[in-house]
Amino acid sequence: MEKIPKKIVVFIVIVLVAHTAIFFLFGVAWGYTKRIQSDTIASVFNGTPYTAPDIDLAPFWEAWSLIDEKYVFSDKPDNQKRLWGAIRGLIQSVPDPYTTFLPPEEASVFEEDVNGNFGGVGVEISMRSSVLTVVSPLKGSPAEIAGLKPGDIIIEVDGESTVNLNIDEATSRIRGKEGTEVVLTIFRGGKTANDQGETLDIAIKRGNIQIPTINFYEKKGVFIIELYNFSGQSPVLFERALNDFKKTGLNKLIIDLRGNPGGFLESSIEIASLFLPEGKVILRENSGTDRKEVVHYSNGYGFFNSIPEIFVLVDGGSASASEILAAALQEHGIATVVGEKTFGKGSVQELVPLTRDTFVKITTAKWLTPNGRSIEEDGVHIDIHIEKDSEDDENETDQQLEKSIQLLLD
Repeated sequence: MEKIPKKIVVFIVIVLVAHTAIFFLFGVAWGYTKRIQSDTIASVFNGTPYTAPDIDLAPFWEAWSLIDEKYVFSDKPDNQKRLWGAIRGLIQSVPDPYTTFLPPEEASVFEEDVNGNFGGVGVEISMRSSVLTVVSPLKGSPAEIAGLKPGDIIIEVDGESTVNLNIDEATSRIRGKEGTEVVLTIFRGGKTANDQGETLDIAIKRGNIQIPTINFYEKKGVFIIELYNFSGQSPVLFERALNDFKKTGLNKLIIDLRGNPGGFLESSIEIASLFLPEGKVILRENSGTDRKEVVHYSNGYGFFNSIPEIFVLVDGGSASASEILAAALQEHGIATVVGEKTFGKGSVQELVPLTRDTFVKITTAKWLTPNGRSIEEDGVHIDIHIEKDSEDDENETDQQLEKSIQLLLD
């Protein structure tokens, strides 16, 4: 399995302290005061002293005992499930859709995602204004073939509402055995004020999803690189594509990031370093007023002696690492960003292990462009707006790309 980058995973796990810390936090002195008094324990994150809050946990234990004493049905959760539920509730108190608790089953799904080979429909989802939204279907996936589009709002999965689901819970519901079918009820908003949108049931046959990475070709004197994600292999494959570009002798390049939902931060930095001189800012991580800003600089690989004329083509399915790359090349004057408004996924998540098979995915910072613009919600500034032609899908054409090529040649 592909190794999870250090930037998104905290490898410090103190297993021997975990159970002690949990029981301490939930009131070891239940029979004495039912109350946690301020005390010092070891933090599971870095081993430094941590002062437990002075908070009355009697209501928690009362609720726990009510399940034992009053709940009538046979599906009473055991103590382990209750513990996972308590942690989930604690994490969900944070008003951020990307901060979630991953119990064993959902943690396993996450590991499958990182491996890049899994059973499902092949769609990247996220939260937009507290509703479950399609970022982009993966290239050639069952979701794309069935007609799912960026911006579609997923209302139901197999007839069950997605209200109050987090991203990981929704992912688990959409996943399933290869060859089985899942029905997503989606709302697709209209493009104009008079178009009120529509609600659709889209049946998708689950498959074994092989995540594609890159495609490149020449068209009308322009070299086009379609990058579908930022996996661990993306920088190597992207550099190979640039080598083929050099061999053509052309000097006009389109980097097509439409429908690219992102991936590893390091991959976007490596690719940007092919274009930017050493020491140029690619990205800023803002972790709040009480923590120092982290700045990511170009490694300055010096791939080009003379930078070609470059367009970066984006749309509503371009998110995360796609937005980082596009903004970095744009703000340093390397490329012109064309297309439609990007998704606006500009925050950093770390995957923190709680136990051997559970994790907390927590937002630790916001991504800012080299000039300090927040990517979250606003996305990347579009230099030249080129709307997708509404008849492209039906006619199997790509007028957005054709218009980009023409503008680049003019």
